[in-house]
Amino acid sequence: LAEVSASRGESAYVVDVGPFHLASIVECLGSKALVADEMARLTGRSYYAGIAQDTIAMAVNDLITVGATPLVVQAYWAAGGSEWFADAQRAQALVAGWQAACERCGVAWGGGETPALAGIVEPGRIDLAAACTGIVRPRSRLSLGEALGPGDAIVLLASSGIHANGLSLARKLAERLPQGYLTAIAPGVSYGEALLAPTLLYPPVTEALAAAGVPVHYAANITGHGWRKLLRHPKPLGYRVHSVPPVPPVLEFIAREAGHDAAEAYGTFNMGAGFALFVPGDEAERCAAVARTAGVAAWVAGCVETGPKRLVIEPLGVVYESDALVLR
Repeated sequence: LAEVSASRGESAYVVDVGPFHLASIVECLGSKALVADEMARLTGRSYYAGIAQDTIAMAVNDLITVGATPLVVQAYWAAGGSEWFADAQRAQALVAGWQAACERCGVAWGGGETPALAGIVEPGRIDLAAACTGIVRPRSRLSLGEALGPGDAIVLLASSGIHANGLSLARKLAERLPQGYLTAIAPGVSYGEALLAPTLLYPPVTEALAAAGVPVHYAANITGHGWRKLLRHPKPLGYRVHSVPPVPPVLEFIAREAGHDAAEAYGTFNMGAGFALFVPGDEAERCAAVARTAGVAAWVAGCVETGPKRLVIEPLGVVYESDALVLR
């Protein structure tokens, strides 16, 4: 058993066990459940099936960046009191959504922990997290960026909306809106409903790419820090984007109402791209086609260049220098 040191600082931790690698990750949902709680109060509906998918997505979408196939997910549901689970509609929606997301990703739900943390978690609230273990097999699937270099293509996978990052700002914005979460942002769609669109699950795409023999040199889950996540790898490379995907209406709405320019919006939110794949240039179109067949819209959006390290989004006139991304 040996640590794969290059995985330190990446989205998942990897160990070498000989015939294959193992990868692991733990992620929490954050504050999106607060939006679900408020929308339940306003509409009488439960949104916890989608919240369950969001929580699993936070873990599995990070795990697959290193080339891993997710195997087992563990749940951590910490409630402010045992009465949280007495709401049958809400609890059943959480369980059903969790199981459905596991099935979509082909992972086993290995159980977990459901503590009642009165005095730590507020009454009526729940803190959700997921841990995931995966396998990198064959070993050649490991994608920590060793092969990343000039000439590689950047393929972006669509998002469903805000996903689960940027919700603190989105919640503050709701406080300023005359109708709050019930504000219409599109015909028949409220702000709250749009915020609660479940995060897309990307493991079906990466598994389809592996089955098709499309090599992935590197991958980035576009979460916090928005498109600045394209600068994640430490190599002194440049990244040039020549086309951007459509922006989901909810993110257009937030950027407009918050007064964000393009640099601030794309440096904060996913703006329609939830995941980035860096593949050989001659595999770019096939990569995008495989993703679409797996059910996720995809675009060949740019390329990797020689340094200096920076991200240039040409259609927007936005440039992020190497110091624009600082990760904890």
